[in-house]
Amino acid sequence: MNTPIEKELFELIGDNHQMTSAETPLRPDAFIKSDKQKMDAIEKHFHSIMEEMGLDMTDDSLKGTPHRVAKMFIQEIFSGLNPANKPKISVFENSYHYDKMLVEADISFNSTCEHHFLPIIGKAHIGYVSSGKVIGLSKLNRIVDYYSRRPQVQERLIMQIFNELKTILETDDVIVVMEAKHLCVSSRGIQDESSYTSTIQYGGIFKEKENRNDFFNLIKEK
Repeated sequence: MNTPIEKELFELIGDNHQMTSAETPLRPDAFIKSDKQKMDAIEKHFHSIMEEMGLDMTDDSLKGTPHRVAKMFIQEIFSGLNPANKPKISVFENSYHYDKMLVEADISFNSTCEHHFLPIIGKAHIGYVSSGKVIGLSKLNRIVDYYSRRPQVQERLIMQIFNELKTILETDDVIVVMEAKHLCVSSRGIQDESSYTSTIQYGGIFKEKENRNDFFNLIKEK
């Protein structure tokens, strides 16, 4: 049982959307259980949670909800926790020698706030300059989707996407911008429905303001 001081600290961390690690906090034994074992356990626990809230779990509309939630958690919205689900990214030689900026804008993503388990919904914009390696355009979407499908903090999410792209493309010339609406802000707490959060991460040539401005102009022209 947590002490009142610990609970107050937990509230402070959650309300300030703080992260404690640049990596997703995972236990060493996180993948010893199979997906089915995890779903069976979550189904049981969520059934208890619903009962604690006073819901009639014999109702036909509710009795399947624990199973649906367990399946959704493991196979859908938190599937990015499992490295086995990481997209296979094929890298190709830049045989056409395109040496200018490539931009993929308005990549939709859905993630989940790790503090309140409420949705984060937004758009990502990615730019890079090839160092000799390129990847298919759809793979940029898949990378964003993979890292989004786990409990997240937006600052960590953008760093994970940025670092993955640098590794795959073997270049520092990468820029990522993310704009998102956090339902933990709009549906609880301050309940501000109009605000959104923007983050940016960049390296290489994008440290120069002129190149960042070129990127911003391209995503504005979409």
